[in-house]
Amino acid sequence: MDSGKQREGFASRLGFILVSAGCAVGIGNVWRFPTVTGQNGGGVFVLFYLLFLVLMGVPVLTMELAVGRAGHNSAVKAYKALEPKGTKWHLHGWVCMIGCALLMMYYTTVAGWMLDYFFKFLTGRFTGLTPDASAQVFSDALANPGEQVLWMVVITVLGFLVCQKGLQGGLERIGKWMMGALLVLILVLVAHSFVLPGVKEGLAFYLLPDWQRACEQGLGNVITAAMNQSFFTLSLGIAAMEIFGSYMDRRFTLTGEAVRICVLDTFVAICAGLIIFPACFSFGISPDAGPSLIFITLPSVFINMLGGRIWGTLFFLFMTFASFSTVIAVFENLIASCMDNFGWDRRKTCLIGCVALILLGLPCALGYNAWSFIQPMGAGSTVLDFEDFLVSNLLLPGGSLIYLLFCVTRWGWNFDNYLAECNTGSGFKMPCWLKNYFRFALPVLILVILVQGL
Repeated sequence: MDSGKQREGFASRLGFILVSAGCAVGIGNVWRFPTVTGQNGGGVFVLFYLLFLVLMGVPVLTMELAVGRAGHNSAVKAYKALEPKGTKWHLHGWVCMIGCALLMMYYTTVAGWMLDYFFKFLTGRFTGLTPDASAQVFSDALANPGEQVLWMVVITVLGFLVCQKGLQGGLERIGKWMMGALLVLILVLVAHSFVLPGVKEGLAFYLLPDWQRACEQGLGNVITAAMNQSFFTLSLGIAAMEIFGSYMDRRFTLTGEAVRICVLDTFVAICAGLIIFPACFSFGISPDAGPSLIFITLPSVFINMLGGRIWGTLFFLFMTFASFSTVIAVFENLIASCMDNFGWDRRKTCLIGCVALILLGLPCALGYNAWSFIQPMGAGSTVLDFEDFLVSNLLLPGGSLIYLLFCVTRWGWNFDNYLAECNTGSGFKMPCWLKNYFRFALPVLILVILVQGL
């Protein structure tokens, strides 16, 4: 179903796959994945993660892309084009816009941390520091409101400057270059990790399933953590991926494209672990060090390495590319939604969006210093914790459940319509015998994530 409106599309299939994967590749891959892998015993967690990526991630991704391609618009208008007359599924499209804005309210700050650390390593800030002094660098950065706001603003402005150039001239051109550079950086860093003294122990912990260790962590906890990670890694549920469906042509099936995006996304996540775990075991660092692993533990590792300044610089450049690729992809969703729903041109939308997201990003950037008295989730919590809880625990699984129900129930778009759209084009087809799994089992799995998160 087409709205009849001329809509810019990707110049190439490679551009679509790299930009879509760039949206999925982000902090969830390079920060959260190694962290939860370490906390959940290593190899068994990775095994379940891959299993749930196939069982949950790929199906829901095809549904979000199908709504975008069939509706040929951003979420609100795509829902309106496909929903049965008199229904209100399109209201979820407005929630998706709020979700994307909320995600960027804290994501730009964290992406700013990556860029900040890239420049710190590039300029030699960590050279000659003791491990304690290296750890203090992050605390000092968080406590400095000017530093936090500066890097958040830099990321936001750069993101909108890229998106202002349009889909092909901005997002696709920069996205392809950045993802290409990211993949090269990954291979260089992985190759380096294989010459570290602790590579054998690190890889054994990471890739060899140890059921005894998993049972010590609690097998149920490991399984639910893997379910969560496989689901959140693709940024599903807030139309961040749906918008790229609206730019797609119909030459290839959505299942095949979704698998390619997942493979690239998973490759980055797995490689992040190949970089981090050998380093942990080489320098006596606990692999379950948690979120502090990236900004406190790893800098201490790099300063002890031969050529550590170079490896630290390359690592945080890789982290910057991974996080910034998500920033520009979600910005594009917000820009397209405003253009479609309010009739603004791209230039006006980028200007308003940039100012709005700088202002909306201030609570997170100041939440560790000037506004640290704001502790929305209890003593010791921050604005970032609260914003991440709303997105990760509520809007992503809740939104994905809505997309799923819209695509597979007779009260929504209907399974047959979804399947026809999904299987249009050449490539791997979604089998129709999965209908009952999609209608009855998959909603329960997503509901488990939603209830557990709340």
